Parts: sequence; structure tokens; C-alpha cells
Amino acid sequence: MGWFFTKAALVTFGGAYAVLPYIVQHAVDHQGWLTASQMIDGLALGETTPGPLIMVVAFVGFVGAWTHAPFGPDALAAAGVAGASVATFFTFLPSFLFILAGGPLIEASHGNARVTAPLIGITAAVVGVVASLAVFFGVHVFWPGGFAAAQPLQGLDAWSVATFAVALVALFRAGVGMIPLVFAGAAAGLVRVLVA
Repeated sequence: MGWFFTKAALVTFGGAYAVLPYIVQHAVDHQGWLTASQMIDGLALGETTPGPLIMVVAFVGFVGAWTHAPFGPDALAAAGVAGASVATFFTFLPSFLFILAGGPLIEASHGNARVTAPLIGITAAVVGVVASLAVFFGVHVFWPGGFAAAQPLQGLDAWSVATFAVALVALFRAGVGMIPLVFAGAAAGLVRVLVA
């Protein structure tokens, strides 16, 4: 787990939304540390709490260690805390090393086209990665049972689609702020659970 999160921090650029697809692919698809539904819950939790979104890695580490119980079935909480600690530490370690070693060099090259041009390319690639993540989460939220290409409306979660549509209209047409929108989304989810 430590090696994976170090590698994730070393090979991804652009912040949390750029690294999450890589984490999802490895943690959900390859390692089975958590399910796609749990990953969506972790992202929702990360979006509704203060602090950097990248802290969703602590959630992934916690759930991954909890489900694999490396300390045995009687120490699940300890395993979860250890997993969260390992994920967090090794996610931030490369960044600290880069900042300490490369910060002065980057500042000295400010305005140099040979340095800034690759950063523009990286920014464009990050936009594509973020779009890929949006599609992944959209498919898993709108079709919780899986997307059937032959019958795309079968299994569609109408509540999620309606909530998404209302949130888009509220955000872009009515000018509702992000914080009230997050609380309204949480209230909508609570109503859904209580009604069901």
C-alpha cells in the first residue's frame, strides 16, 4: 500500500482529480481494497469535509486495510488506522521532497518558455483525466447496478439523475453557492434514504 501511494504521488500531476482515476483503477479494479460504491462514498465524504480532496486516500487506505484485516479479525480498527496512516504519509512524502528539492529551481525558471510550455501540456492532459473521472463516477452513480449498453435506460437511477439536473440548474442558472448546494445534496440523499 505504501509503495502504491508513493507511486501514485510520483506519476500523477494536477491534484486530487488527476490522481483519483489511477487510485480507482488500482484500489477498486486490481487490488479489491474497496468497491466502486465505497469509492464514490469516499469521494462524497471528501467533497463535503474541509481540507484537501486528496485526503480521500486516507479513506481508501482505511477501508482497504479494514477489509483485508492484516492484523487479524479482532483488530480491524487498528488495521484501518494503520492503512489510513500509510496511505496519507506515502501520498504526501514525494510532494514534500519535490518542494524541498525543486522549489527553488522552479522559482528561478519563472517566465522561461522551456519550463512553462510543458506545464501547459500537463494542464491539458489533466483536464482529460478529470473528465474521465467524471464519466467513471457518473456511470456508477446513475447506473448503480451497472451500465447495459443495449438497454441504457434499464437500471438508470432516476433519483440520482434528477438530483444532478437540479444541482446543475441551481449552480449555473440560479447562481446558488457551492456550500448551500452541497448541503442541499446531502439533504436530498437523506430524504431518499428515509423514504426508501
